[in-house]
Amino acid sequence: MIDLFTPDPADADAVALAEYAERAYLEYALSVVKGRALPDVSDGQKPVQRRIMYAMARMGLAFTTANGPKAVKSARVVGDVLGRFHPHGDQAAYDALVRMAQDFAQRYPLIDGQGNFGSRDGDGAAAMRYTEARLAPITRLLLDEIDEGTVDFVPNYDGSTEEPRQLPARLPFVLLNGASGIAVGLATEVPSHNLREVAAAAVALIRDESLTDDALAQLIPGPDYPGGGQIISAPEEIRAAYASGRGSLKVRARWKIEDLARGQWQLVVTELPPGTSAQKVLEEIEELTNPKVKLGKKALSAEQLQLKGSVLGVVDAVRDESSKDAPVRLVFEPKTRTTPQQDLVNVLLAHTSLESSAPINLTMVGADGRPTQKSLRRILVEWIGFRLRTVQRRSEHRLARVADRIHVLEGRMLVLLNIDEVIRIIRAADEPKPALIERFGLTDRQAEDILEIRLRQLARLEAIRIETELKQLREDERKLQEILGSPAALRRTVVKEIEADAKTHGDDRRTLIEPQKRAAAEIRIVDEPVTVVVSLKGWIRALKGHEVDAATLTFKPGDGLYGTFACRSVDPLIVFGSNGRVYSTPVALLPSGRGDGQPVTSMIDVETGTQPAHYVAGPVATTLLLAGTGGFGLLARLGDLVARQRGGKSFLTLVGDEKPLPPSIVGTAATKVGCLTLNGRLLVFGLDELKLQPGGGRGLTLIDLEEGDALVSVAAFGDALRVVGSGRGGKAREEVLRSAGLAPHVGRRARKGRAQDAMQKASRIVAEG
Repeated sequence: MIDLFTPDPADADAVALAEYAERAYLEYALSVVKGRALPDVSDGQKPVQRRIMYAMARMGLAFTTANGPKAVKSARVVGDVLGRFHPHGDQAAYDALVRMAQDFAQRYPLIDGQGNFGSRDGDGAAAMRYTEARLAPITRLLLDEIDEGTVDFVPNYDGSTEEPRQLPARLPFVLLNGASGIAVGLATEVPSHNLREVAAAAVALIRDESLTDDALAQLIPGPDYPGGGQIISAPEEIRAAYASGRGSLKVRARWKIEDLARGQWQLVVTELPPGTSAQKVLEEIEELTNPKVKLGKKALSAEQLQLKGSVLGVVDAVRDESSKDAPVRLVFEPKTRTTPQQDLVNVLLAHTSLESSAPINLTMVGADGRPTQKSLRRILVEWIGFRLRTVQRRSEHRLARVADRIHVLEGRMLVLLNIDEVIRIIRAADEPKPALIERFGLTDRQAEDILEIRLRQLARLEAIRIETELKQLREDERKLQEILGSPAALRRTVVKEIEADAKTHGDDRRTLIEPQKRAAAEIRIVDEPVTVVVSLKGWIRALKGHEVDAATLTFKPGDGLYGTFACRSVDPLIVFGSNGRVYSTPVALLPSGRGDGQPVTSMIDVETGTQPAHYVAGPVATTLLLAGTGGFGLLARLGDLVARQRGGKSFLTLVGDEKPLPPSIVGTAATKVGCLTLNGRLLVFGLDELKLQPGGGRGLTLIDLEEGDALVSVAAFGDALRVVGSGRGGKAREEVLRSAGLAPHVGRRARKGRAQDAMQKASRIVAEG
């Protein structure tokens, strides 16, 4: 048998399979992270975006004139990108190009697309053979300095040419346009920002590295999405997300009320939050007003019917009037002109994606080449460092070019002063270059230039031009040397360029930042007395009024009464799972008293292996005594048990085979707690020895259990306690214990208690009166 996991000692190049797999997967993961999915903090681009722009610039599609270049077929661009730089699928490259041209996807589109490049409703772009593209004017901020020694170039995938490692971005595009991507083990979701705000923040940080977080928050108050909308998160939440590099912002649409004739009006949505389209909102409205029966169910649930009624109660019609002139125009007509405007707004915001959440995950490839999650300040600091190095390299390149030009012109000036002798040497010498160098002390570079000079450049006016150019070049040389010799001058240069670019390409903020509470559409419920009826098998119904005779209730064959709860229609019903989890459903959503009701499992999502064990309904302020068979318990208010999700929430911590006991309502007169065990031991102690635990948990020890014993019943009571069980012969029996009867069992919490003599076998205890 061949062992694939252990290398052959005789083979020096052998590698264990596990080691090889680990190495190969890590290489693949790194390739995806750095080569495809994550943007670079320096220029804010992913490799495919960078290659598209560089290829288009080399094709002559960059804005070098006022009118710009003529657009070419997108297929030509994609073909050049694939052939030279990006050996991947043509559709993937075209999809990246399309996104760079969509003004609803990017705050500052980098490509000027002509043709159908898709829509915010999810419509795809036309095929690449139909669309045309050229670079947008703002790409000059990414490409203008690329040939000035500003960035490193690396060989392309086959070594036939070179491509830039980064682009010399003059602004932090990673914040301007944001980015979205999923890598191996990493993901990024960088929102877009306003150019003027980002530029102002960068300038402020260059001038003062110790800029406070408050000052930075004033300069960049939050994202600025392409589609506008509104951010309703508090400033503290935005700052926390920027400080950690991760968070979620609450966003919503913007709308206006248009008045019509005869007192009519309509609500018009003009801006949508990120990730939301008009088509998506229309589909959500359709799903709300025309709900479908859920899989595995026979009819619409009470919740679906109530939600349908609440939407149809305020909305009469909805239509999409979006057009070229109005990119977003969703019109909602109210049911009647007397419908409160805020009610319509609340229903739409609460039940559709007109109000949603926008994630923030500032993960990117940093200046050190490592993919990390960064704070907003860190992103700006790293970009500033990159920009300072870029301007320094550009200045060094320009200085070398200026110095070379000065050197050449100085040689020409010398020639013009001795033109006759230069001509004589060239005509007479077999090797004029060494002769010129020896006669005039020229350098090889100067002599080569003189030999290549044209005769018309020997005119008298040429000397004047050379003098003028030399004067300008020496001034440029002085400025460049000043920049390279003074960090302060370097920073001033960067600041001046950032401010100029912000003035040229900046625009006003589109997204409004105004903190507000999340919309909650209140479903109006008539507050009336009802009685909740629960069967032993978990069938639930609600009867109007409190005058319900339990003897007249009917149930399915084999089923019986678990209990009735007199409460109000605005109260919740709490269901205790056998694992200590609690579930809730509004009493108003329970089926009416006709028939046998519905199983509680149709109203909540119970985990596999868990069964509904106990029930209670009542006001949220009701105090409950909760306990498990392990002898631990706690106090909680009924409102603490209400869960937002159908899947409930963990509340009572149980260990091993422990089970929850029926909850005991703590009345206003309750001052004591009674605990009854399986072996008949009874302990009574003061209610003040327990405390409220709103978050649930294990609780405190109620009674000290002996080996093989278990807690079977608890009750909070005042002066009297009823013990229910059976006497001799198994006959059912009840007995009420008062002060004298309770005295032998009174003790401190966590004691063992004392065997009760009221009856032979006690099964439960309840508060009397």
